[in-house]
Amino acid sequence: MSDKQPLSDHKVPQTEGKVCWQSPSNIAMIKYWGKRPVQIPINPSLSFVLDKSIVEITMVYTISPGDRFSLTSFTLNGAKNDAFSSRIEKFLGSLFSFFPFLEYTHIGIDSKSTFPHSAGIASSAAAFSALALCLCDIEAGLEGKEPSGDAFFRKASYIARLGSGSASRSVYNGMVVWGNTPLVADSSDDYAVRLADEQVHPLFSDICDSILIADSRTKKVSSSEGHALMHRHPFKEERIRQVSENMKSILAALKSGDFDHFGEIVENEALTLHGLMMSSRPGYILIHPNTILMLDKIRQFREETGTPAYFTLDAGPNIHLIYPHSFKAKVQDFMDDELARFCENGHRIDDSAGMGPVKMD
Repeated sequence: MSDKQPLSDHKVPQTEGKVCWQSPSNIAMIKYWGKRPVQIPINPSLSFVLDKSIVEITMVYTISPGDRFSLTSFTLNGAKNDAFSSRIEKFLGSLFSFFPFLEYTHIGIDSKSTFPHSAGIASSAAAFSALALCLCDIEAGLEGKEPSGDAFFRKASYIARLGSGSASRSVYNGMVVWGNTPLVADSSDDYAVRLADEQVHPLFSDICDSILIADSRTKKVSSSEGHALMHRHPFKEERIRQVSENMKSILAALKSGDFDHFGEIVENEALTLHGLMMSSRPGYILIHPNTILMLDKIRQFREETGTPAYFTLDAGPNIHLIYPHSFKAKVQDFMDDELARFCENGHRIDDSAGMGPVKMD
């Protein structure tokens, strides 16, 4: 696929309809940090999608040859959101070469999110993957095809990436890799691929993720600004080398079912991510004092009880605590007793690995 070549060439009469997709957020175990144009990662990443943290997008469209594209309405959980509406309109307007029908389509979007925007969950990944799936669904309908199959989801991943890099990983269930690596067959910088079932031990099929909210305020530095700072980061090349080693190790751990080795790599990746932020020029700190207190408590709990509970962090202060489903009761008791006091208003979100996006009737 090329960012400059159209992927379809529809000549259609006036058509109207509605499509609806639910798509999940995802949490990265191997972090992507730093990119090249257009939304190309400087290193591969690995993640799994969540079950409850989803965005549902209903897209109502009228294809009217002779008219010009317009986003007629946009709502988020029933309310107007001008900032995100502008971002969505710009994104859709950039896709005419991929979906020629868009150039003369009027679109209204109603989006619903099951989680707060500031909860430390990648809302852009869920939103842009749902948008991409809706667009690919409309295209499939115009071509008389079903919205399914490898080619459908690969294109959806490709389009989602153009809106938000991590969104490319939200169109599949299971463990997903985005970014070219010789370690994963068919991996690409252009779209994500799902690891085959035989590459992932059943232990990881129902992995849990509890999100501990240390601070729900808007981040001081956006992810896009952080990615840009990697261009001149003194540790950029070493980071690329580190990812190669960590990817090799985590793939081995996923296949063998070695949760402790998996967790060690996950924590290393999270701390490296924040180390890169702090050592950028200019450097910045996104973690909260309570983040540090909880990280220390988690490690102490693991050392004292042998419970395989490991943390990761995205580009923010909130913690994702990752653990096998078989330890759910024990870990949740620990969070209630030891971590709730460090969470903003005691807030946490208990989630787990999900089944991927769903087309709604």
